[in-house]
Amino acid sequence: MTVVTKNKGKRKLNFDEGRLLSFVDNILKDFSNLKQKEIAHYKSKFLKSILSLKEIRAAEITNKLILEALNNVSREQPDWTYVASRIYLAKLYKEAAYNRSYDSSEKYGSLIGLLKTLGEKGIYSETILREYTKEEIKLAESFIDPTKDYLYTYAGLKTLSDRYLAKDHNKRTFELPQERKIIMALVLNSKEQKSKRMDYVKEAYWALSNQYMTAATPTWSNAGKSYGQLSSCFIDTVDDSLQSIYDSNTDIANLSKNGGGIGVYMGKVRSRGSDIRGFKGISSGVINWMKQLNNTAVAVDQLGTRQGSIAVYLDVWHKDINIFLEAKLNNGDERLRTHDLFLGACVPDLFMEQVEKRGDWYLFDPHEVKKVMGYSLEDCYDEKRGDGTFRERYEECIQNNDLTKTKVAAIDIMKSIMKAQLETGTLFMFYRDEVNRKNPNKHAGMIYSTNLCVEITQNMSATILTEQKLLDDGTIISYKKAGDFVTCNLSSIHLGNAYKDDVFERLIPIQMRLLDNVIDNNSIPVLQAQKTNERYRSVGLGTFSYHHLLALKGFFWGSDEAIKYTDHLYEKINYLAIKASMELAKEKGAYPLFKGSDWDNGDYFKLREYGTGAYDDTDRFIKNEQWTALAEEVHDYGMRNANIMAVAPNGTTSTLANGTASIDPVFNQMYFEEKKDSKIPVTVPDLSPKTMIYYENAYTVSQLASVKQNAARQRHIDQSQSFNIYVMNDIKAKDLLEIQMTAWDLGVKTTYYIRSTSIDILDCEVCQ
Repeated sequence: MTVVTKNKGKRKLNFDEGRLLSFVDNILKDFSNLKQKEIAHYKSKFLKSILSLKEIRAAEITNKLILEALNNVSREQPDWTYVASRIYLAKLYKEAAYNRSYDSSEKYGSLIGLLKTLGEKGIYSETILREYTKEEIKLAESFIDPTKDYLYTYAGLKTLSDRYLAKDHNKRTFELPQERKIIMALVLNSKEQKSKRMDYVKEAYWALSNQYMTAATPTWSNAGKSYGQLSSCFIDTVDDSLQSIYDSNTDIANLSKNGGGIGVYMGKVRSRGSDIRGFKGISSGVINWMKQLNNTAVAVDQLGTRQGSIAVYLDVWHKDINIFLEAKLNNGDERLRTHDLFLGACVPDLFMEQVEKRGDWYLFDPHEVKKVMGYSLEDCYDEKRGDGTFRERYEECIQNNDLTKTKVAAIDIMKSIMKAQLETGTLFMFYRDEVNRKNPNKHAGMIYSTNLCVEITQNMSATILTEQKLLDDGTIISYKKAGDFVTCNLSSIHLGNAYKDDVFERLIPIQMRLLDNVIDNNSIPVLQAQKTNERYRSVGLGTFSYHHLLALKGFFWGSDEAIKYTDHLYEKINYLAIKASMELAKEKGAYPLFKGSDWDNGDYFKLREYGTGAYDDTDRFIKNEQWTALAEEVHDYGMRNANIMAVAPNGTTSTLANGTASIDPVFNQMYFEEKKDSKIPVTVPDLSPKTMIYYENAYTVSQLASVKQNAARQRHIDQSQSFNIYVMNDIKAKDLLEIQMTAWDLGVKTTYYIRSTSIDILDCEVCQ
């Protein structure tokens, strides 16, 4: 007879086969499409495994049930993952009930009891208990629908449990999946009008619990907790001074400690061999300061969970560009390597034109340019394609004999870029002219670079120390002029689920309100970032499960139908997002810098040919007259948010919500999610004989078709998108160059990783 042990061996019971089979049958009754032969085999295997042992822990029985269910997952029978998930759910319910002292048959216990318990333990903040009445919290508890837990695959539920659900300091289960969502809804609506906020909480819970949308990882993880902040990524501009370099490093360390990913623009820092206080050839250039950032990324390891994530960007006309392009390579001088940073190139149109025509390119020291010419090249861009301030000033620099310069072949710089991309996965590409031309807030600043995951494009400027005072009591006061330290607040639509239930019109206003509320409920440890957040109130509404959507629609990845549908769909999403932000401005006021923006003067709509009659709108989701009317409303009432759309990577959160990652094609129809002690089988969502043919492999679909899709999408996104390019490891240089040139030529603002079959890339989890 097999004996089952519980409570660390303190209790021993005879194994009850009938009771276990009853538990399993109760779960399996909801899966009528599973084959009876497989069900019989499943029961036989776990029973044989259990009965072969004289003694077994109760927890081990649960693990065997889950493992055997996962062993049955296949392309033909993907629903076994939901069987495994239901078993794991029962485990979570039982653990939470035991730790919180309620009957596990109720599944969910008292919400206010949970808030008090984890509040006393220092896990939760006091926000909800302070801001809401007991009656309101009881009402929120009534919104919880435990059946929404059944939407989770095993991989999604395990990820949620391991990374996001609140536990005590001993890692014991307290919070359950729907409680994480209702707590997010409560926290993000806590500052809304009291007469309406419970309606907003209910709507937010509807959107989250049905997996129509997800929040970014920091919001998922930290909402309602006593630590961490809610924003995903930040972008800093480093000024050309020792003070700015070290102050920036400190700010980056503080943000990284709290889970933020960082983009850093280094293009203002003088190059190697530049002068310092008139002494020639003294400067060590950007690489030594990059090594400092590399050390920060490794040392500030986010409480041991993972090392910090920092991307550094440099202009392709900077004299240090060649050293920069080699900084992650696996050979050469290790003193010049920064293996733990991510790298990106800031690229003007003129450079790509010179690559195309195999022309010359000139490198300059930004410090010398500013001293000799009286301006900074990085502070301007080409206002029109092929014409503008940047190329005029660049030519002036070439012609000025008082300015030192290095002449190289543009194609040689591009070759170095592509070599780094194929060997390391980066350089990220930032097409600065197109970004700034389409910047709705160009009246208020300049965009020098992007963030860690290349989807955020917002105004940037350096924070400058202006004065320090020593008071009589020994206190030192520093005065700084706050620059625009970019903050990204992210959330993403599950395209597959939103399409199936046709909820875009209801969903997007909810999502925009939640994103806007992140700004008011956030606590950022860098004050200039807080100030920038308040000035612009920028958010990034994005999407994921795009390949899933194409499969549901019956569109092949590279088809004309897919490209046309992408164009129409993202126009619709953009229209609804703009309208939602305008409605919020009516209610709460426009962002402080709205006046004079492209939103205000209508240029935003003209640049995208919205409402101009420039295209035949007979078959489009949004008609010309709708755009014209919206543009007028925006002018009259304003926009709540300076920036509204950005498509993030969404790898982890797509697993949570059973979608495909971001805007990427899938790797395989079935794959394994690797954990520390196991491999979890995962199939793509809604896999069936009907959809199977449309789930093509990322490395076999046309990358030029991907470029065209992203170009169609880009027109409707005021910021950018985390656009990966998938190539075989034996790709020819001319073919990779064609992909890059086509992306630039079609107006794609940024490209993310070059994912080659020969390299493994560890994804950034911050924006996801």
